[in-house]
Amino acid sequence: MQHEIIARSAASAAQIQLADGETVTCEIGSMIAMSSDINVETTSFDRGSKKPGMLKSIKRMFVGESWFLNHFTAIQADQTLLIGPQQLGDIICHPLRTTALIVQGGSWLASTDGIEIDATFQGLGNALFSGEGIFWIKCTGSGDLFLNSFGAIYEVEVDGEYTVDTGHIVAYEETLEFKVGKSNASVIGSLLGGEGLVCKFTGSGKLYCQSHNPQSFGRALGPKLNPR
Repeated sequence: MQHEIIARSAASAAQIQLADGETVTCEIGSMIAMSSDINVETTSFDRGSKKPGMLKSIKRMFVGESWFLNHFTAIQADQTLLIGPQQLGDIICHPLRTTALIVQGGSWLASTDGIEIDATFQGLGNALFSGEGIFWIKCTGSGDLFLNSFGAIYEVEVDGEYTVDTGHIVAYEETLEFKVGKSNASVIGSLLGGEGLVCKFTGSGKLYCQSHNPQSFGRALGPKLNPR
């Protein structure tokens, strides 16, 4: 499988070249266009687990993903699949090998065979104060992961500590963990500084962040919209 990310980074789409028999699993509604010799199968389980996935489907819904998944399989050589997220932003391809990747809800776009998609509990405290959900997507196995963001994605190699404003996390390797804390030494300083709470990562591993916060964008845009 080969791929190219086009129209970066404001309105990215992933153009994937599939050899005969290769499969990519995508979120519902992500297909933009495809060659004629691609077979589409819709199921409630990911091909990485090879198991019926009613429980996993329910857990995916808690993360903000769809109950169903689309599997695109090339039945001839040199087939093209074009996919994109629902919101404007960036796409990256993460080669998953040995270390599991934890992905925030809504940022998983697609993955190749050999990757298992599940949900993992991130703690009630982190969910309440980080602006993220209680459950995140946990990706394990070996293959390629396509992730999307709101705004551009940037990558950080954390070795020790790294602080991210809440709402800007896309994904992180399982070797990292985070706790929610104040951006400033005092609560009043955090509030007056406009930053409030932040996610403080510790450990060693890869972290993906997004340049813009969808919740903040929504709050800024809301008052400007005409009432229905």
